[in-house]
Amino acid sequence: MDRTGLPIAHPGMVIGLLGGSFDPAHEGHAHITREALKRFRLDRVWWLVTPGNPLKEKGPAPLGRRLATARNVMSHPRVDITDIEDHLGTRYTAETLRALHALYPGVRFVWLMGADNFATFHHWDNWEWIIENVPLGILARPGQRISARMSRAASHYAHHRIPGRQAARLSVGDPPRWCFVNIPLDKTSSTEIRARGDWAG
Repeated sequence: MDRTGLPIAHPGMVIGLLGGSFDPAHEGHAHITREALKRFRLDRVWWLVTPGNPLKEKGPAPLGRRLATARNVMSHPRVDITDIEDHLGTRYTAETLRALHALYPGVRFVWLMGADNFATFHHWDNWEWIIENVPLGILARPGQRISARMSRAASHYAHHRIPGRQAARLSVGDPPRWCFVNIPLDKTSSTEIRARGDWAG
């Protein structure tokens, strides 16, 4: 991190962005991060721990607590746990990506998401702008392989899909580009952790 609290990146680097409330962060998040680093040939991954999720009515646990838990869960020399959106004052992914493009010229960003999020991606604010400006790396999640592949975004941008066996090429070339990769599945979920009472907001 530099003195502004933002991570350091240089032109030509390929940075994967994994956004979410991480309420709480768990091994499933860490698992897809390690797989993304390998499959998409990323230089680094930044976790964007959001101040709040616009799609959820109930607010998450305090940001500081979620950041601390995330850092305990994901300790990796090429992964940065950040509160970028809190620094930038952005709440929607498209806003964040526009700001990052302006702050980091020459850096190639890849937006990472689980298949469960891709299945409902068309509900995101400015979702078409996102896929047309940033490559999407989609990682399999339990029970969501078919729904992700049949989603509105997958159908609308079918001709821009990169085969999973060519995942390393995702960041090479201009978007729209997206790639779905099958990975060993980890069934841990934040929802289940909260339901068990293991994590109180």
